[in-house]
Amino acid sequence: MITIIDYNSGNRGSLTNTLDKLKIKYEVTSDPEKIAIASKVVLPGVGRAAQAMKELRKRNLIDVIRDLKVPFLGICIGLQVLADFSEEDDTICLSIISGKVKKFSSEMGLKIPQIGWNQVKFAENAKKDPLFQDIPDGSYFYFVNSYFFDASKEDIRAVTPYGVEFPSVIKKDNFYATQFHLEKSGEIGLKLLNNFLNL
Repeated sequence: MITIIDYNSGNRGSLTNTLDKLKIKYEVTSDPEKIAIASKVVLPGVGRAAQAMKELRKRNLIDVIRDLKVPFLGICIGLQVLADFSEEDDTICLSIISGKVKKFSSEMGLKIPQIGWNQVKFAENAKKDPLFQDIPDGSYFYFVNSYFFDASKEDIRAVTPYGVEFPSVIKKDNFYATQFHLEKSGEIGLKLLNNFLNL
């Protein structure tokens, strides 16, 4: 069974609807003890970095998340809080994956936030990753983001162009994270989520 972290910042409804469609059993909880013994963990998210970190701290989940050894998937803000620091509200984050979350520059003539479908191109180190099994390189996923994770090359599994080429999938050890909303990305998103569930 998959465990979804409830921290008052997640896009929980869309994710649980998707899991219902896949007929996957799940539990939504903020109980540290349940999360600590989960077989797979998802941290979904929309919202701001500071608020997300505040809610995780209030629920005593910071160390629980850092100590997880099972497959973990962060989605959108669930990716960004894995960083060391976010420019959004000058937020100290979880420091699980090295890097800094930066805001897209309006000087590039970009609409901020980025909202809509965009292409996800695999990094070389993603080719054999089971997360991407049967996912064509260059597939389109759905994004809603004003910020991006400026991560180390070795932790980047896919990139997406939006003024700059930013990391759209990141992985370190058992921690996977996507900047896009796979639960809003149609059949290709369902496939990627199913791949995560099969890790």
